[in-house]
Amino acid sequence: MKFEMQKANLLAENINGFITYVQKSHVNKNSNRFTPDKLYQIKLLIEEYKFQILADELIRINKFDWDEKYTYYLVDQFKEGLKIIEEYVKNSYDELFLLTSRLYTLKSISESFSKGNNTKPLRSKRFD
Repeated sequence: MKFEMQKANLLAENINGFITYVQKSHVNKNSNRFTPDKLYQIKLLIEEYKFQILADELIRINKFDWDEKYTYYLVDQFKEGLKIIEEYVKNSYDELFLLTSRLYTLKSISESFSKGNNTKPLRSKRFD
């Protein structure tokens, strides 16, 4: 279960990195990277879905011991907000395309927590 703890901590670190990136980009209004209104909407969605609290909780509960049930609950809550943000970025792709790489990373890490995703060795099939 140490591997699962590390994945949870990696997800939390990437959530924190995404939050920091959006906040710094929003503060720097002279930057031509993003449309300020669109980026502000992303910032509001991050606050609405409480990404900072989810990241802090993931770090807290997986610091010393693996809590599978609560971790999956937090990841599911994060996925709900991430889905909305992805949809918004997709609809405003021209203004927010720089966020797609970070969103892809967050999605791929969070999808690795699906309960049906067990790493079982592949069986070789023999064809007669």
